[in-house]
Amino acid sequence: MSKNWRSIGVSLSLALALSAALWSARTASGDDWQPVSPDELKMTSVPEAPGAPAVLLYRQVDRDDGRIPHEETYKRIKILTEEGRKYANVEIPFVKGVENVRGVKARTVKPDGTIVRFDGKVYEQTIVKAKGLKFLAKTITLPDVQVGGIIEYKYSVDYPSGWVYDSKWVLSDELFTRRAKFALQANDAFALRWSWPLGLPAGSPPPKEEGHGTIRMESVNIPAFQVEDYMPPENSLKYRVDFIYTEEGVPEKDPAKFWKSYAKKRYEGVENFANRKKAMEQAVAQTVTASDSPQAKLEKIYARVQQIRNTSIEKEKTEQEMKRDKEKEVSNVEDVWKRGYGNGAQITWLFLGMARAAGLEASPVMVARRNQNFFNSNVMNENQLNDNVVLVRLDGRDLFFDPGTAFTPYGSLPWWETTVQGMKLAKDGGSWVDIPAADSSRTVIERKADLKLDTEGTLTGKLTVSYSGAEAQALRLDEHLEDDTSRKKMLEDMVRESIPAAIEVELSNKPDWASSSATLVAEFTLKVPGWVSGAGKRAMFPVGLFSSAEKGVFDHGTRLYPVYIHYPYRKLDDITVEMPLGWKVSSVAKPLDTDVKAAAYTLKSEEHSGTLHLSRMLRCDLMLVPKENYGALRNFFQLVRTGDDEQVVLAPGSSSAGN
Repeated sequence: MSKNWRSIGVSLSLALALSAALWSARTASGDDWQPVSPDELKMTSVPEAPGAPAVLLYRQVDRDDGRIPHEETYKRIKILTEEGRKYANVEIPFVKGVENVRGVKARTVKPDGTIVRFDGKVYEQTIVKAKGLKFLAKTITLPDVQVGGIIEYKYSVDYPSGWVYDSKWVLSDELFTRRAKFALQANDAFALRWSWPLGLPAGSPPPKEEGHGTIRMESVNIPAFQVEDYMPPENSLKYRVDFIYTEEGVPEKDPAKFWKSYAKKRYEGVENFANRKKAMEQAVAQTVTASDSPQAKLEKIYARVQQIRNTSIEKEKTEQEMKRDKEKEVSNVEDVWKRGYGNGAQITWLFLGMARAAGLEASPVMVARRNQNFFNSNVMNENQLNDNVVLVRLDGRDLFFDPGTAFTPYGSLPWWETTVQGMKLAKDGGSWVDIPAADSSRTVIERKADLKLDTEGTLTGKLTVSYSGAEAQALRLDEHLEDDTSRKKMLEDMVRESIPAAIEVELSNKPDWASSSATLVAEFTLKVPGWVSGAGKRAMFPVGLFSSAEKGVFDHGTRLYPVYIHYPYRKLDDITVEMPLGWKVSSVAKPLDTDVKAAAYTLKSEEHSGTLHLSRMLRCDLMLVPKENYGALRNFFQLVRTGDDEQVVLAPGSSSAGN
């Protein structure tokens, strides 16, 4: 979902290309393996991690930011329980087109010391984690992994020459780490500062510079990092050491001065790209009319800019494909306009140039995406300002736009650019601006079902699901490179996941995947066998037909981290059920109407002329809930589950509902 934007200056690129600093220190990427001690083989548990399925005995990360940036990783894992054998399936995440994973080597050490080398295939797979998170990974499966044995593997990751460094040591791991060593060979063309925002594990000495640009650190007994649903970005929670390069001779220590200097330089770069007045005036003349109101002009410019081919969402091209297509490098907004293509960041700056040419007051703003990290200006890491938007002053209001992020409707921003701090760039150094949150009314999942109930308790009929706002954009972004078959399956699976029963569902329309319209509509034929159960004179109709998503949410009694809900949302369910001939509603479910300001839930059931009507609304305007308030949040969702478990009592006719 990124814009392929790199905050990189010409001087930085040239200096990196000329840098010849090569690190000659021995790393863990060689063919040799460290010896396995008898104590490691005998180990059955670790006192610091009782009950752990496995532990990291040793981890080594060696990073070189020289002429050919790369990083070497070595891990040794002790398998302590049957559950721990799952770590034989190794996943090495990477960013395609940016990171190249190579030299993957692995071996298994059996409890008796016998060594089994990995000689299998390295696969590339899309890994799907909780809540739909996807990433690419190189994957391997080690052979003959047993409880009491050890697995170890190593690999290298190459980065592009001239890459803007996001160098870091992430100390925390999924497993408890007994011992870890980290090293960085810094690029000697730039000044460097480093910090550890969350502190360091107990007893760990801070990183130490050893001369010639080499920085090292050792740590022991690093606690395992625990994952929770709805938690803030992992980067904001893990022990880590961040390295920040700067072109300053001596790194600035005052955040206010640092950001003022950054804003001046960044503003100059944006102006060099976006200030093509004559070309932009010609583009505007082809897009709007003189009689258009300022808002009409803005809407037309936004729509026209989004027609530009967005290379950020295209499949990565090989060098051969790029040569064949003969695409030239884009140098400014005039190039974007004339050639009809650009990456997301360039398209957003084209919108800036055209808005100004139309006589509107528009400013460039750099923001930090909160899907990756929580921005902290005191850290003074300009690379965290990794996205761009445009601020337009219209009718006394500040409006924010990002047409360069695909499928973003006019008047909206991608959720990860809302509720964040941004740097409004200006010649004199700029200023911080707060980008507001979107209201829950902007992101809605609305389900309308027209169903019939048969005498066997089965529901059949039509279901229409409308996704709007952040939900619609997320679906389009996730599926934009997929074919119709994959999209159809994904939408049908989402319906299956929303209903707590085995169902039959089939997509019956062709949703609009290509536009930036605010709503994506999917229509289905639906069959829910045995939804109504009972015998004799009573049959029970559960009201929570679309309640699966709330069934297990916030079930745990305790919480480690704050609850992080990416964006406010609403779910609206409108269900009409035609009763079988002779059936009647004996009693409706108890109505519920709970409003706790930041969240609300309503449930209502009614009967009219042989038809049952159910309506359900769940509103959530919460985003970041401190763990101290977790109990109140948990109680609210328990109330939701209680409401969803309510039932309507039916009186069957001559034939009773199936058991």
